[in-house]
Amino acid sequence: MLIRKRMAAALVAIGAVLGAPGVVAAQECELKLGVVGPFSGGAAQWGIAMRTGVEFAVLEVNSKGGLPVGDKKCHVQTIEVDAKYSAQGAASAANRLASEKVRFVMGPVGSPEVSGIKPVATRYHMLLMLNSYAKNAIGPEWPLAFHVSPGPSGWAAPLVEVAKEKFGMENVVIIAPNDQGGTDIAPVVAKAYEQQGIESTEEYFKRGTANFSPLVARVLDINPDAVDLVSTPTVEAGTLVKQLRQAGFEGPIGKLGGPGTEEIARIAGGMNVLGNYYWFEPVLIDEQTEKMTQRYTELAGSEPPDHTFFYLWAAGTRMVLKAISEAGTIEDTELVAQTLRELPVKDKNLGDGLWIGQKFFGINQELSLPFGMGIIEDGVQQPMIRMPAATGN
Repeated sequence: MLIRKRMAAALVAIGAVLGAPGVVAAQECELKLGVVGPFSGGAAQWGIAMRTGVEFAVLEVNSKGGLPVGDKKCHVQTIEVDAKYSAQGAASAANRLASEKVRFVMGPVGSPEVSGIKPVATRYHMLLMLNSYAKNAIGPEWPLAFHVSPGPSGWAAPLVEVAKEKFGMENVVIIAPNDQGGTDIAPVVAKAYEQQGIESTEEYFKRGTANFSPLVARVLDINPDAVDLVSTPTVEAGTLVKQLRQAGFEGPIGKLGGPGTEEIARIAGGMNVLGNYYWFEPVLIDEQTEKMTQRYTELAGSEPPDHTFFYLWAAGTRMVLKAISEAGTIEDTELVAQTLRELPVKDKNLGDGLWIGQKFFGINQELSLPFGMGIIEDGVQQPMIRMPAATGN
């Protein structure tokens, strides 16, 4: 498996050559931070945005001479592994990281990868900051696993309420992959629709499908008011939208499972093809998040991906690095986990939030920050709706 090591703080490296103040202290220790996600394939947009967000948080600390840990400053190095959105790939990634003595891992970003990485990470006492909408993504049996953002159990209900007010649907077909990345999410979203009096039907497809004609035909036979693609990866989602519209479906299409609207629109044929469309956006883009974009460009010399996972994972990485700093250790993951779960949820760009997860997962290790809801009406994107941090109740 491809491993790419990035010296994520080029500024510190240059400073070391020049003898800049504070750099000597930064070399007193080195913190290796694993980054695991889908950097190729249909879900690569998610993984690349996640990776860039992690690298941004690392650039922030390294540009200041390193991360304060006890009486030292530690240079942070990212070690990135492409898990290819598979359980096997993620398990292999964890083993490779363990061989390099990595104790802290950012990622993965999807249920197949999460199911593969958790057993290996548990064996090696790795702390994970992951993202998955699986019903067992985190839990008391994995005290070192944290959730970078709430799943649909946190935000689906308020989004469905707004969608119903906007589009007035009475029934919906929910379409998702036929693995844990879909089968764990679709029922949760279905429940949110049903709580609003909207009848739901679930349909599943094999991941990697390119021709959805049989599925589209079944959907048209059901004749729903709306279709929701929930956790369908970006490439498949764009293809599904295109084929649904080509087959004559004119109702609203939702995606209560993740961002990527620009790419979905490109694959489908444009915003006008999306027509009436609504989706969950993990982060609302505003003046404060734009400051993150500007700062990343200053530090990295390039622009970040146009995807809100960049901001979300930057915030999650900031939290992990802060916990490591306050715990005063780069070895004791249990102590860092204890420190992390006690930290107030507050990001200088994304706002104030809270720890949730107890009701659904049995453990309050789910980061919840303000999020957004996107709506396109008749092919025209509307202003993003700001939603408060989900409480999980």
